[in-house]
Amino acid sequence: MKKKVLLLVVLILSLSLAFMGCSGSDDSGNTGGDTAAATDNVKAGPAIDKDTVVIATADETPSLSAAGHNAVAGDYVNQLTYNGLFRLDNDLNPIPDLVESYVVEKDENGEDSIWVMTLHEGIKFHDGTDMTSDDVVATLFDVKEKPEVRTYTNSVVNVEKVDDLTFKIFTDGASSALLYDLCHHGNYIRPSELIESGNDFNANPIGSGPYKFVEWTRGEQITFEAFADYFDKDRAPSIKNIVWKIIPEGASRTIALESGEIDYIIELDSTSLASLKANENVAVMEIPSVSHSWLTVNNEVVPFDNVNVRKAISSAINRADVITVALNDAGIAATGQTPEGLLGFSAEGFDNYDLEAAKAYMAEWGGDPSTITLEIICSNDTKRRAAEVIQANLKEIGIETTLATMDLATYLSETAAGNFTGFIGGYTTNDMVSFLKGVYHSENINASNKTRTANDELDALIEEASKTVDQEARRAILEKASKILNAEAYQMPLYQSYRVSAHKANLENTFITAGGSFRVTEWSWKE
Repeated sequence: MKKKVLLLVVLILSLSLAFMGCSGSDDSGNTGGDTAAATDNVKAGPAIDKDTVVIATADETPSLSAAGHNAVAGDYVNQLTYNGLFRLDNDLNPIPDLVESYVVEKDENGEDSIWVMTLHEGIKFHDGTDMTSDDVVATLFDVKEKPEVRTYTNSVVNVEKVDDLTFKIFTDGASSALLYDLCHHGNYIRPSELIESGNDFNANPIGSGPYKFVEWTRGEQITFEAFADYFDKDRAPSIKNIVWKIIPEGASRTIALESGEIDYIIELDSTSLASLKANENVAVMEIPSVSHSWLTVNNEVVPFDNVNVRKAISSAINRADVITVALNDAGIAATGQTPEGLLGFSAEGFDNYDLEAAKAYMAEWGGDPSTITLEIICSNDTKRRAAEVIQANLKEIGIETTLATMDLATYLSETAAGNFTGFIGGYTTNDMVSFLKGVYHSENINASNKTRTANDELDALIEEASKTVDQEARRAILEKASKILNAEAYQMPLYQSYRVSAHKANLENTFITAGGSFRVTEWSWKE
């Protein structure tokens, strides 16, 4: 209960971030301290040298192109090589990045729908060309053609160049979502000439970010080097080289950190928490997150098109056991179809763990549970542990399940195409409108709407909320949408996990937001 209260305080009231359990860190989130080992101790860091950080991640990005995916694993590396017009600050508020200044003007109907923005002068791309408003126009129009991320340009009806540094974005009436959308990696700005020439941004990811792409050895690692001409000198990286290693197994990542082979683990396997917290050479970071994880079923496949079957499955899942087994208790149970802590969340009508209710729903359905075919696809160890608990839970209501494992890229492709009956997944966003658009709007079927939900009333509410600037009015609309989702149970939310990362004790100035972003440009090795 204490953890849940803390999450609500952190996320609902202020979204100010604090480390809940940080070995070798101070209250500001800056790691290091008097107990850290000497810098020449490879177990405390660095693994290679003071110009390099070796990062380990569980999942390999499906693409290096900013607009070619909608995966967290890809967002991590996109933040190295690209910039957006806006970015999220540590409290998850959108602030200007490539944009130096902007104003909002009224259209002929008196609505605040004309966004006049001016770029910083002297921004260079990695190929040496200067960024202009032509690049902004080309990027935003190109994103509209990309099924994985085009939802993040839905409010944009037109983009016009004013001069080399100034442009106008026209929205469909007032927009509460535009600035958040412009923070999304899909809208990171790319050179217009490369877009028009058909450049493969997966093979040649040219952006304006603090790091340049060097090499990708598939299945092993990606390397990056600092961009000497990065436009924001106040945020230029002090670490010159980033080695991004792919280590799918959680235990292997932990061993690599403890032995000194790597410097930073993005997704620490929760089973390693206790041992690493006791390790003086390692700093562990845990913070509440707004990431929502679930069991997704394909609503187009019989019998998951039946609401009673879906509600039975949701009621049969013991979320406390899932969190214990999958996360080593590093999370809280989901209590709604939308993320707790975001504007418009509601728990009303959600199907919490209740085995008798699950059996009643199955009786209302009236079918034979032994005829249900449910294969649960997983893309990493944590998801598989969660699926094993669910597998045991569903036996209690007569449903037999099988488990399958896929690499992340295959998993994303297959689930987006609807080639599944079930999978363990999740979605990370920083505002409710973006969450609902990405996860439930019908336009994102075959992309991020993996349940394949098509609900006209829900679509209308999402679109209304995206145009409602007044916060309390928007809250009421979003709460209505949340209640509809709870009633329909299109998927089975499991938990909101903590962000759990670990790194060498001598790596300083580390920080993670509730949305999962970390600031590589601020890192440095202790002298």
